[in-house]
Amino acid sequence: MGSSGHIVGAGGRSTANGLAIASLVCGIAGVFVFNVILGPLAVVLGYVGLKQSPSKGGAGMAKAGIVLGIVALVLFIVLLAVASSSGGFSWYVGG
Repeated sequence: MGSSGHIVGAGGRSTANGLAIASLVCGIAGVFVFNVILGPLAVVLGYVGLKQSPSKGGAGMAKAGIVLGIVALVLFIVLLAVASSSGGFSWYVGG
């Protein structure tokens, strides 16, 4: 057994839940870029990863991914509200 209580395979890798890891990565990236895409993706992957956690582990990573996905969505809404209250959006393309 590994130090975190997961069964360690012959290759020395733990059997962590891939969806929980993907949720955590999407949540972290979603806070910085592509909030509107990566935020909901992190929430969905985290929810599915949380449902698989009894058999595969990774409940903590799945929960963190869900929380970070929600934070990314709230951040997007706040930035959208600030942008719309300050005169809206304007696209300037050289010239």
